[in-house]
Amino acid sequence: MIKTDILIIGAGPTGLFAVFEAGLLQLKCHLIDALPQPGGQCSEIYPKKPIYDIPGFPEVLAGDLVDNLMEQIRPFQPTFTLGERANTIEKLEDGTFVVTTNKGTKHNAPIVAIAGGLGSFEPRKPLVPNLSKYEDKGVSYFIKDPEIYRDKRVLIAGGGDSALDWSIYLADIASEVTLVHRRNEFRGALDSVEKVQSLKNLGRINLITPAEVVALKGDDKLEAVVFNKSGDTEEEIIKQVDEFIPLFGLSPKLGPIGDWGLEIEKNAIKVDTFDYQTNIPGIYAIGDVNTYPGKLKLILCGFHEATLMCQSAYQRIFPNKKYVMKYTTVGGVSGFDGTKREAPKAVVKTID
Repeated sequence: MIKTDILIIGAGPTGLFAVFEAGLLQLKCHLIDALPQPGGQCSEIYPKKPIYDIPGFPEVLAGDLVDNLMEQIRPFQPTFTLGERANTIEKLEDGTFVVTTNKGTKHNAPIVAIAGGLGSFEPRKPLVPNLSKYEDKGVSYFIKDPEIYRDKRVLIAGGGDSALDWSIYLADIASEVTLVHRRNEFRGALDSVEKVQSLKNLGRINLITPAEVVALKGDDKLEAVVFNKSGDTEEEIIKQVDEFIPLFGLSPKLGPIGDWGLEIEKNAIKVDTFDYQTNIPGIYAIGDVNTYPGKLKLILCGFHEATLMCQSAYQRIFPNKKYVMKYTTVGGVSGFDGTKREAPKAVVKTID
């Protein structure tokens, strides 16, 4: 039985930052994640994708953000159960919880923080005949290493941020980038739409709208994509490509967590915004996995939720103590520059 103060389910950015905030309060954390490494989607799906809305970083690659978070929590020595999915939960008579994974590993903690991101997910695939024939043979649903596409002809389909951002990024790597979307309007950030339009004007991106991919061609691997271009007359176009990347988002599922008796709304866990606690006292949900009025699925919002969650968790674990937070600028965090400094932590006062 693995025992800890806060058991965090999900080792994505929000879960990792929760370790830091808990560490400031001298609370130990253990994390469970079904993926074989920390980082969640940032590591597994788009480690080389740039992120623009992390405070203090005008631009940071998703994988680098994870590396920085791991370095930030290193002084607090978190432990991990990786490659296993949280399967069942049981509340014991002493009020603590036991979470068992699909491989039988048991974890015991007074606090459970669900930071599972979108949960288990699969890419939304376009309805194209024989699509599966070309998977890993020219068809990919995620971009893990952009260098795979160097000097290749790439066609991306989609109208959201991922399609726009990757079209912009690969314009400097691929020999040719084509972006196909079924509408003239895009769902992504206006700045990204303007960048794509600018690259189109410079001849660095082929932008084809409204159009939709309808067929794939090739013998052993993908050789061409067929798409219909809408207009006054329907036009079928065959384009020679090396890689086809349909980016239509993910289809998220909570998985076994959905059977834990938590209040669920539209495949997300409802929480109280006072401390992001669920309808079960002692179980919290932070990051993309939760929902509440005004919810925004942003990493920086997950960081905020993790901070308030840890404050509440401390009060549940130590009901007879109160604390006064010190700014980290006062004490620093030991271990980063080789000097001996006290790690920042709460000033604890016992109530008589």
